[in-house]
Amino acid sequence: MSTSAPPPPKPPAELAELLGPIVSSGHLASGAMPALSEFEFALSMTVHAFQRWMLRAMTSAGIPDLTPVDVLVLHNVNHRGKPKRLADICLVLNIEDTYVVNYALKKLERLKLIKSGRKGKEKTVAITSAGEDACRRYAQIREQLLVKSVLALGMDPARLSEIAATMRSLSGHYDQAARAAASL
Repeated sequence: MSTSAPPPPKPPAELAELLGPIVSSGHLASGAMPALSEFEFALSMTVHAFQRWMLRAMTSAGIPDLTPVDVLVLHNVNHRGKPKRLADICLVLNIEDTYVVNYALKKLERLKLIKSGRKGKEKTVAITSAGEDACRRYAQIREQLLVKSVLALGMDPARLSEIAATMRSLSGHYDQAARAAASL
């Protein structure tokens, strides 16, 4: 009675071909572009992980109980240290529902992380010193915990920038498809 050794594992390329694209919904991957479904699944995983990261990092920076939108808005208001209008924040963050951003602004103002002002007739918001400190602590935590681990991957920063540019371009296609779907 001889026992034979198990077959060697398949190389990654063969395994990927055997399994097909990694997707959450096979019916969406069965069309003309399965890779788009694969991208959407990876994007969904990344969005949720990124949101979880933002909340944990901001809590570690001493500001608990924020939502992912609150964190994004705070960093945007802090960007370049100039007052921002609600419409500009919504545009930059690609958030269609202004009430979501307005709610975040009110919450951040209650926490004294931002302050309201005026530029002519328009309401503006600006970062406070407490808001700057929170963003600075977040950035330090980000460098130590996230940036170091991403650098350890050995990924070319230029390649990461290319991926970001492709994602921004795809966001335009999703926006256009959303407009078309809304008119059906």
